[in-house]
Amino acid sequence: MVKPQRPGANNGKKKGPLKGTGGLGRKSLEGRGPTPKAEDRAWHPAGKRKAAAERFAASGGKGRPGGRPNNASNQNRSSKAKAGDETENVTGRNSVLEALRAKIPATAFYIAQRVEMDDRVKEMLSIATHRGIPVMEVTRQELDRMAGFDGVHQGVALKVPPYEYAHPQDLLEQVIGRGELPLFVALDGITDPRNLGAIIRSTAAFGGHGIILPQRRSAGVNSAAWKTSAGAAARIPVAMATNLTTQLKEFKKQGVFVIGLDGGGDVSLPDLALADRPVVIVVGSEGKGLSRLVTENCDQIVSIPISGATESLNAGIAASVALYQVSTVRAQLAGK
Repeated sequence: MVKPQRPGANNGKKKGPLKGTGGLGRKSLEGRGPTPKAEDRAWHPAGKRKAAAERFAASGGKGRPGGRPNNASNQNRSSKAKAGDETENVTGRNSVLEALRAKIPATAFYIAQRVEMDDRVKEMLSIATHRGIPVMEVTRQELDRMAGFDGVHQGVALKVPPYEYAHPQDLLEQVIGRGELPLFVALDGITDPRNLGAIIRSTAAFGGHGIILPQRRSAGVNSAAWKTSAGAAARIPVAMATNLTTQLKEFKKQGVFVIGLDGGGDVSLPDLALADRPVVIVVGSEGKGLSRLVTENCDQIVSIPISGATESLNAGIAASVALYQVSTVRAQLAGK
């Protein structure tokens, strides 16, 4: 008796002539050869870096690999924002209005639907319309997204190009050319853009002429700095130094005195005797303070007297107190 087979089972009988695969099975087992190196894979980060380096070499070595300008070049003394070529969103009524008044080359002005119209908003609309800046009416949710997690937009935003940094030497020459007594603030490792914005605002309030940032390990002028500066970033120039220590040495050669702020300084701020001279005030990082090399190149290390119950001051507040002291001394000397 023949046992019935289940449906689809092979009964072991082959029909037709037997044929081989022509070697296809063997070839499939051979694989695709050795795995390409990471730099030879276009989608891999190493491959992208290689392609950028090749473009850099093909361009004759101009700029930095990746197409961003070399802000250390003396031939091109201005540089774009560190973040690359992306635009920034300036938010808040004071910041946006100051940017428009300063004729920052904005590309779009955003205003919330049914926004409360005060004199500042009316002036913003007037300036934007007169300059031909596109005015976009958007939802508050869209402005929330543009302002970021902790941003406050007050119903307005302005899209601006990357910040153009000046060169420290240009700032010094401009101030001296106007016959003014230089007063700069240099930031040694300040990484919080809100502290940078606060220092820009204080520099503007107390008659300072500019901010100097190191190229590395420093906050840049981004939307958070713009917001905290309350628009002062449109009036106070920010310069970028390739190396802060080297730049401070250059300033000293040209008669600028370098004052470092540190809690353990050997001179108390009220006793500072250099306020009536060309000065650059150096503020250290939020955690470590002044670096060793910067400290070695300061003419004086100055401490701010504070209550023993407080361990230290925020970098932005310390800069404000020092700027106020210098401006007060200069005002008293000018009044004599």
